[in-house]
Amino acid sequence: MKDYKDNPYFQLFSAQKNNHFKVSQSTSKARKKKLSVLQKAIESTYREEIVDALQKDLGKPKVETELTEIYQIIAEIKFAKRNLNQWMKKQSVSTPMSMLGASSYYIHEAKGVCLIISPWNFPFNLTFGPLVSAIAAGNTVIIKPSEMTPHSSALMAKIVADIFDESEVALVEGEVEASTKLLELPFNHIFFTGSPKVGKIVMEAASKHLTSVTLELGGKSPTIIDKTANIDKAAKKIVWGKFLNAGQICICPDYILVDESVKSKFIKACKKWLDHYFSKNPKASNSYGRIVTDNHFERLNSYLKNAKQLNAIFEVGGKTDADSKYIEPTIISDIKPEAKLLEEEIFGPILPVLSYNALDEAIAYVNSKERPLALYIFSKNKANVNKIINNTKAGGTCINNSIIHYANHNLPFGGINNSGIGKSHGYYGFEAFSNKRAIVKQHTFGITELLFPPYTNLKEKLAKFTVKWF
Repeated sequence: MKDYKDNPYFQLFSAQKNNHFKVSQSTSKARKKKLSVLQKAIESTYREEIVDALQKDLGKPKVETELTEIYQIIAEIKFAKRNLNQWMKKQSVSTPMSMLGASSYYIHEAKGVCLIISPWNFPFNLTFGPLVSAIAAGNTVIIKPSEMTPHSSALMAKIVADIFDESEVALVEGEVEASTKLLELPFNHIFFTGSPKVGKIVMEAASKHLTSVTLELGGKSPTIIDKTANIDKAAKKIVWGKFLNAGQICICPDYILVDESVKSKFIKACKKWLDHYFSKNPKASNSYGRIVTDNHFERLNSYLKNAKQLNAIFEVGGKTDADSKYIEPTIISDIKPEAKLLEEEIFGPILPVLSYNALDEAIAYVNSKERPLALYIFSKNKANVNKIINNTKAGGTCINNSIIHYANHNLPFGGINNSGIGKSHGYYGFEAFSNKRAIVKQHTFGITELLFPPYTNLKEKLAKFTVKWF
């Protein structure tokens, strides 16, 4: 192994490397016990501290914390515990006649020492969710959470230190330099959640060791609304999905493509639901969060200023307060193509509304961008729904709803190309942290032995026969 003695995390990495075979050979009972300990920590021991940390870091309402952080982790744990015995069983597969006398199967073996780099927008969910999969698969894990949510990161460090030995699971706090140093080490798998820009850096670092990666990225997730949609219900679900966590969600609707004939009706409905959810004064609402850092506030504020300079129409919102990192829920229409809102992933409470006259225009617009993490369709027309699905690419899709596909642990979650590589949740998370090891067992004389050298005319005929019939 290369000399990493000057790397501040090499000793921790070495401890986990020395321990990973023992951990990988643990039984399903042992793994479920670890998951139960984590479940208790989240569900009861540290529950109120989690709520408090997220309030301090993101102004996150308690109900949102319960729904999007605590519930999601507990659901992931329960799903893994229910299914782990089956996932860990050897999986028999058929063996071709040309291998007569042998049987075949594969097993899921742990990849080894894994690195989880998690983001700030759902710090507990997007840290402990992948950890559940890594533990279920039998790995040792080093976690690097985001420095942008310091209260959450400090609490997660406390939880991990309380319930795990660091030779099995450890959490490293720190700035970007900590991530850089960790990425120098030869991990067996890296699970990263964040932006495509940083995802490329992670993938480049992983390539130096041929380390496998799961990249949960983001991008501009479009929402297409046709004229047959129930506009009021569409607005209700889109406004909820967009402004949850103050829009700081990788799968929230990034922009709207609505049929021109129902555009005004849609915007009016959105205004109604914004008032219903957050009152006419969202700043005073206990149901609306804040932007995570001053830098992200300034980034989003610059998008608003740019839209104003380009004479976009602010249908609702647009007010900001730098001191409290508050940006009012905002809906903007008549946006010029060169606007920053249409170029960059927004990741905030600003919703651009574009219109189209023919569905093909909307499809072409979506396909002119990078492939999104999610695509949402609101329509009562089955042919239109199928046309959109068949002529676009996306990591996941909801029909007549937004973001809820994330909560189904029977579904794979993840992006495609610029929006991500690999899948997670449930079995797919277990699979991401596992190597499917193929095994063939020879029981009796194998028919292929008839074709061993020396080659004769008879063996040449047998080889042709094998190719033709088997």
